[in-house]
Amino acid sequence: MSIPTIVTMPGDGIGQTVLPEAIKVLDKVGFKADYVHADIGWEFWKTEGNPLPQRTLDLLEKHRVALFGAITSKPKDAAASELDPSLRGKGYVYYSPIVGLRQHFNLQLCIRPCRSFTGNPLNFIRRGAGGSTDEPKVDVVIFRQNTEGLYSGVEWTGPSDEVRRALETHPKMGSFSEIPSEDLAVSCRIFSRPACRYICQKAFEYADKHGYKSVTVCEKPNVIRETSGMMAQEARLVAKEYPHIALWFTNIDAQMMWLTKNPEDYGVILSGNMFGDIISDGFAGLTGGLGFANSANVGEDCAIFEPTHGSAPKYFDYEVPIVNPMAMILSACMMLDHLDEVEKADRIRMAIAEVIAEGKVRTYDMMKLQGRPDVVEHGAASTYQMTEAILAKL
Repeated sequence: MSIPTIVTMPGDGIGQTVLPEAIKVLDKVGFKADYVHADIGWEFWKTEGNPLPQRTLDLLEKHRVALFGAITSKPKDAAASELDPSLRGKGYVYYSPIVGLRQHFNLQLCIRPCRSFTGNPLNFIRRGAGGSTDEPKVDVVIFRQNTEGLYSGVEWTGPSDEVRRALETHPKMGSFSEIPSEDLAVSCRIFSRPACRYICQKAFEYADKHGYKSVTVCEKPNVIRETSGMMAQEARLVAKEYPHIALWFTNIDAQMMWLTKNPEDYGVILSGNMFGDIISDGFAGLTGGLGFANSANVGEDCAIFEPTHGSAPKYFDYEVPIVNPMAMILSACMMLDHLDEVEKADRIRMAIAEVIAEGKVRTYDMMKLQGRPDVVEHGAASTYQMTEAILAKL
């Protein structure tokens, strides 16, 4: 069997810390691959005016599978101020490179598992009748539409006269008729029927394959009638092919309340881009937080696997790295699943589960400490020590 080539994009901040740890685990479990580094992130924005260089796109075009660490993103004005002086005023505009990758390679699916590990001190605990407590088992997989919605990038500050005239064909724009264009900012939430049908189909296929009993569409159709309504319509059509899987509908605001009331009731949840981002972080909070939050960005012929935490630059300069590497390692497990190396992925997940259940090695977040440089002196495991504990179980 040929050895795959994996494009590695550590990116910014702690992405450069945790990605090498994941590769150590992949090596230990016997996964054979060639790894090729690719440039991405804030430093390339500052020095080249492009956080996603063409050379990186070329590597991904060739190899089609990548591990990604994290990137730093800043608002428009802050990004412009950090450009190299020789590049300022030349029309460069910062755009998130991971969003750019999703759109360039049509990575329509963002899959985010939120599963609790037995013994994790960060698991959600619920108070019951009479002062009792219980710890519900959370096993939710979020399917987030990855290329459309509010993250599609169709937006303007100070829309042109042409854009303004088009917007004013809608009667609701009458409320803004007295606002000059230079005082308007507009972001479009765009859904397409093919993309809605695709994510619904994939969500039901996943639920069927992995034994989940329900698929929940988490949107806001009572207010955002057209876009959320289209997602709901397509879900109902696909659901007819899977009569043994229940189709539920929740509004994003209500779902954020219910996820702390009955999280064990949910299986697969699907949403548009923004609401999927929100609900996946909400469920991640029940299963340990962003230190455990793994994800896959998947298209028909390309896939990129990443933890959902950010670059956390304040932790990057610590003499001893303290960040939890599990989200990155679990993302690597999703890559193994994608490459039909399920047995190796399951072995790694089992090793992680054993380390957590044993409770002898815990990173600062698992000990509920603030992320200061001295947490190792207070008994927290460093990034490297946590990786070593997982390697030992393998």
